[in-house]
Amino acid sequence: MKDRIQDANFPKTEDGRVYHLGIRAGEVANRIITVGSMSRAEGIAKMLDVSPNIFSLYSERGFLTITGCYKSVPVSIVCIGMGAPNADFFIREVRECLRGDMLVIRLGSCGCLTDLPVGSLVLPASSVACTRNVDFDFTSCDPWEVPYRLSKPVPADPDLHRALYDALEATRPSSLKTLVVSNAVNASTDSFYSSQGRQTSFQDHNASLIDHLKAAVSGLTTLEMETFWIFHLAASWRGVKQSSSAVNPPLATVPVVPAFSGIPSGTSEKVEMLLPSLDEDTSSRSVIRAAAAQMVFASRSSQAFISPDQVNELERWSGQGVLEALVKFDVAPERLHPVSGSVWSPIEPCKPLRALL
Repeated sequence: MKDRIQDANFPKTEDGRVYHLGIRAGEVANRIITVGSMSRAEGIAKMLDVSPNIFSLYSERGFLTITGCYKSVPVSIVCIGMGAPNADFFIREVRECLRGDMLVIRLGSCGCLTDLPVGSLVLPASSVACTRNVDFDFTSCDPWEVPYRLSKPVPADPDLHRALYDALEATRPSSLKTLVVSNAVNASTDSFYSSQGRQTSFQDHNASLIDHLKAAVSGLTTLEMETFWIFHLAASWRGVKQSSSAVNPPLATVPVVPAFSGIPSGTSEKVEMLLPSLDEDTSSRSVIRAAAAQMVFASRSSQAFISPDQVNELERWSGQGVLEALVKFDVAPERLHPVSGSVWSPIEPCKPLRALL
């Protein structure tokens, strides 16, 4: 760490950069694709417009944020790696840097519990969390505790979910016969191994876990590690009240250096949490909408695994489909982050100098 941090409660640098993602206000757009793979993020970024210049920041904590425009609409691609903690860093820190609504689509890989072939695309309508119960005695098998716990389901945003399905069908290559399943349930776990029922040298007491999950959750189709936490935080968001005052931050001496060939000046906004009463009009408060597209990389029933060629084809199509879904989803201008001072602000051409007489 090279910079002075202002607040231990929500750590930021003096110029408003958040602690883990390294970004500040004006460097992330309202419409966001989040992925776990750096190569996937970079592949999608190749589809962005050449102008304005693409902004890219790789933080000390391993998060990559790429912001540009797709068909003249600002979008961001954020690579967060894997797991619930990283999803939590992502949602909370982006939300702190953003004014207006936040649209998030998770594009990632998954394992499939049904007979869908590898290479299929699943758009979960809802997600549950399956977590290892740390109070269970895994060495001697505690008769009073269960080894794994299952949450209630949290739905995707229905409008964004539908827009995602429509965009993927509209952009599907004619040669691609991939199945798209949109009425499925996902389970997000806290481990790739124990809470997904994989057998290792550890005594995880999970031999019957998958059968239990399928019996307990109707329509359960996929396993991965992020979607539930994104859906849960989106559903839990209650909005903020933006202050009317904004200050220009000092020049940054930050531990991560954004790659950007332009000189927009960022702003940092103070926010005040709102806990609205039951009779308060909440229509003007910002919202977080979340949906997900999950590429089936592994079949847990047949043990098949996707080929590299299939991955490349699936990522190209789904990446374009997610971009189309985001830019075509209508958001009122007053519910978007200000263009002024942002990295997607058009760079005005230099005015010619007048000759001195």
